[in-house]
Amino acid sequence: MTKRKKLNKGQSRRVTDNHNRRLKRNVADTIDDSQLGPQQDGLVISRFGQHADIEDGEQQIHRCNLRRTLGSLVTGDKVAWRPGLDTSHGISGVVEAVHPRTTVLTRPDFYDGVKPVAANIDQIVLVSSVLPELSCHVIDRYLVAAEDVDMPPMIVLNKVDLLTEQERSHAEKLLQRYCDIGYQVLYVSCDTGEGLEELKQAFNNHTSIFVGQSGVGKSSIVNAVMPEVGAVTGAVSDNSGLGQHTTTTARLYHFPSGGSLVDSPGIREFSLWHLAPERVAWCFREFREYLGGCRFRDCKHGTDPGCLIQEAKENGKIHPERLESYHRIMAAMADKPTRHHPNSL
Repeated sequence: MTKRKKLNKGQSRRVTDNHNRRLKRNVADTIDDSQLGPQQDGLVISRFGQHADIEDGEQQIHRCNLRRTLGSLVTGDKVAWRPGLDTSHGISGVVEAVHPRTTVLTRPDFYDGVKPVAANIDQIVLVSSVLPELSCHVIDRYLVAAEDVDMPPMIVLNKVDLLTEQERSHAEKLLQRYCDIGYQVLYVSCDTGEGLEELKQAFNNHTSIFVGQSGVGKSSIVNAVMPEVGAVTGAVSDNSGLGQHTTTTARLYHFPSGGSLVDSPGIREFSLWHLAPERVAWCFREFREYLGGCRFRDCKHGTDPGCLIQEAKENGKIHPERLESYHRIMAAMADKPTRHHPNSL
């Protein structure tokens, strides 16, 4: 008989990890239903692998197992769950079903396709900052993603206290292009308090989600508008100039005055490669009245003759840098990645 080759340390670790994952997957299905209470509705506050924190009708949080038949489950989902009669190993219930979603924010994943990030959101708060840098191209990518899922976005420029008067004037000039096409823009400083009250008012009666690159101060804003939360914050790396990841999983918080907020993991990229080219053009809202009117049906809105979007740019109706952002996005989509970064949206 051929002697079986001994596993190396890495192979042994993977075998053990796979075995433990299989055991965890079966935990919820081995629970005796007689040990569970009656079914009730709940809200997913956060998701942790095969567990989720569920809020009941009294706003009490319960760490629950998930039935294997659930499929995807994300922060903001409304679910049916059953509490355990006895808490075991910190687990106090089982999630059994997910109610239909009104909206879902997704991210493309090269390995798993389009994955949900959060559900039942009705407002996207796009946080940018003067650090690591103010990039209108990054803002444009987020706006395309927001328009694609039909969620009204609001732009927040954070850390404005770091700007000189001249730099502040330049930033306002850059962001005026978004005000001109109907987006709300707020200027915020967690240190001076500028814009925080206006931001709180914008959260009222909405379920909002923060998106933005790492290091722009999303968690700092959460702390400023919700001091009781104590979200972990981090600084911009001196070595790379990139933000440090501080939030590791999406988490939903409630405002005392009404409304809710999802603080999402920090990301450094916003991928759009899953969208069709014509959909990207539609997601630039100021392009819409011109789409379909160009001389050629397959107009690329570049040097094509008879392009209404180019004509609108020349007439001052479309900002030149917005059109440039569109072409940069299209160029990036033409060069689809062979491997997608796991932290990108």
